[in-house]
Amino acid sequence: MNKIRTIIIDDELLAREIIKTYLSKKNEFELIAEASNGFDGIKLITELKPDLVFLDIQMPKLNGFEMLELIEDPPIIIFTTAFDQYAIKAFEINAVDYLLKPFSEERFFESLERAQKLISSQSNHKKDFTQILNSKISSEEYLHRIVVKSGSKINLIDVEDIIYIEAQDDYTMLYTSKGNFLKQKTMKFFEENLNPNDFMRIHRSYIVKIDQIKEMEMFEKESYKVTLANGKKLPVSKSGYSKVKELLN
Repeated sequence: MNKIRTIIIDDELLAREIIKTYLSKKNEFELIAEASNGFDGIKLITELKPDLVFLDIQMPKLNGFEMLELIEDPPIIIFTTAFDQYAIKAFEINAVDYLLKPFSEERFFESLERAQKLISSQSNHKKDFTQILNSKISSEEYLHRIVVKSGSKINLIDVEDIIYIEAQDDYTMLYTSKGNFLKQKTMKFFEENLNPNDFMRIHRSYIVKIDQIKEMEMFEKESYKVTLANGKKLPVSKSGYSKVKELLN
């Protein structure tokens, strides 16, 4: 039987050492690499194509969830973190486990067993990843940045730099003060995960940063457009009209 090829991605050295110590007690698993940040982690997963990854969620520069957005064919993931506010989001992916630091050896071995069963069953977990990565982050947190991959380049976009967002089939175009970026996320995702005090959906195809709206005017009978600070004019739906009118008043 082939060993389960495993990678550890965690910015804390002690956490990686603990996982390596526990993992060494199970001959079915082979540690093939480790990384201390998300950028190196993406490179390792892409090049080595492991069966299993222990992935920290809270890491500087690029967190665990942002990493998964950039991987086309993600392996089985066991999340590890010291923060429990991500537990619900992680557990919504039925194909993976979630370890809250500090975790015991017994709890660690339970995760290994789950992963082993999933890998041996060859279940298709891609749909689960897509579903969770497009879901609400949490009930108490909104997006502060957005990660976008363009070729081999990874861009971290501050939400405060966004001017407006436009729907483009299965993608969205982010128009920012620093350029335009295509992102494979739904309008619904951004509507749910952007702070409603800062952003407003004015049309089925447009979400606008509120402080960028300067005026609204009629351009056809019962049809309106808003003018943004940069002079761009965008259509407003009937429901959007009510929200913009209330805002401007």
